[in-house]
Amino acid sequence: MIEHWIEHNESHIESFREWAQKAKKDGFLEASEGILEAANRIEEANQYLNKAKEGLFHLHEKM
Repeated sequence: MIEHWIEHNESHIESFREWAQKAKKDGFLEASEGILEAANRIEEANQYLNKAKEGLFHLHEKM
């Protein structure tokens, strides 16, 4: 399930960055910055999910 969440988040990150560029191009700088921050936070969440995934594999190896 964690792998699915990571992949799902990756698609959102890509989409958010595309929309941030569009917003910036159209002069919506504050919106663009907010969207980019959201993308960065999702990327950060993926780092935590990867840590969780690694922890599960280490747990499995101990069994």
